[in-house]
Amino acid sequence: MYISEKAPAKINLTLDALYKRTDGYHELEMVMTTVDLADRIDMFELPGPAISLESSSGLVPQDERNLAYRAAALLKEKTGIKRGVHIRIHKQIPVAAGLAGGSSDAAATLRGLNRLWKLHLSDAELAGIGAEIGSDVPFCVYANTAIARGRGELLTPLPPPPPCWVVLAKPAHGVSTADVFQRLRIDQIEEHPRTKAMVEAIKNRDYPSVNRHLGNVLESVTMKMDPEVRKIKEKMIQFGADGVLMSGSGPTVFALVKKEARARRLVNGLRGFCQQVYAVRMLGTRSEGVLDKIRTK
Repeated sequence: MYISEKAPAKINLTLDALYKRTDGYHELEMVMTTVDLADRIDMFELPGPAISLESSSGLVPQDERNLAYRAAALLKEKTGIKRGVHIRIHKQIPVAAGLAGGSSDAAATLRGLNRLWKLHLSDAELAGIGAEIGSDVPFCVYANTAIARGRGELLTPLPPPPPCWVVLAKPAHGVSTADVFQRLRIDQIEEHPRTKAMVEAIKNRDYPSVNRHLGNVLESVTMKMDPEVRKIKEKMIQFGADGVLMSGSGPTVFALVKKEARARRLVNGLRGFCQQVYAVRMLGTRSEGVLDKIRTK
């Protein structure tokens, strides 16, 4: 038997850091949603208790360091399941991109094994297990739209954002999330995102207001580490994007546009100096599957 799960990428419509916590993490407040750029996770039952993993990308570990492997191991530990599984990851989401690809793979593994092994765990239970793997995994279990607080694991669901095209461009080099947060100085943040305004824009399906309230306090930090992030953002604005923002800790930058023709124009314009460019639809909820996409690598 085998089961497949879709693991969609996430983007941050807002990302705010409120203060440094006593545990060393930053207290975050973010609005996150999903886009139709996804990995596919195939899970095959094995006769013994072992876990094995392979990936179409050589850029990710294919052993116990992989978050999907860790998700399977932790689920076995929590439930006492003695069965084995082979996990095959078909990578489409860029690695080290600020799009939660590894976290989404782990979340999809939890959802898939829940079905394969007939565990009947709720999303909330899977999210609780996922929180032990990584801060973005609980959000990726639900794979919808939400306000995320704490380290990202405390979630308040939201309706999906207004439909649009999302053009993503990833610079050649990744950045370390830990390095970005280490360089962040809360007292030097010039403007915090207006999270409440973004939430209202989403609830009202107000596309122009969504674009007006995009904000990420990590953007300026990552731009200093990788000037290409600023260059991509400037080009996207030049090519007519409705709204532009870096996702997560970067370095991927995304542009929101209403019309497919403009999405194609952005892709063509960025292709000259950025290898990894994708144009996909806003997803926003796990129940929707959008197939129309443009992708170049």
